[in-house]
Amino acid sequence: MIITTTPSIEGKRIRQYYGIVTGEAILGANLFKDLFASISDLVGGRSATYERELQRARDIALQELRERAQEMGANAVVGVDLDYEVLGKTNGMLMVSASGTAVSVE
Repeated sequence: MIITTTPSIEGKRIRQYYGIVTGEAILGANLFKDLFASISDLVGGRSATYERELQRARDIALQELRERAQEMGANAVVGVDLDYEVLGKTNGMLMVSASGTAVSVE
């Protein structure tokens, strides 16, 4: 399945629009991850732990988007937008949402 942020796919004609599809992932960061990320931030390095969690959340959201599009009969999703938010009382949750338009292309 083609998933793209562009409104069309070069060389492909959109035959049918099925509608908006979404995928979401909300992940919590545990105490140890927070501790190691803080240490990394203190010494000026990148937080590989958070980068992995962010990638994991993005992968989950895009997989949900793909599955929902397939359920509608689509073979592509165009105009995909990814949003990132922190949630929770202490901002301890990471949410990634993906949305786009499910289509069939030739």
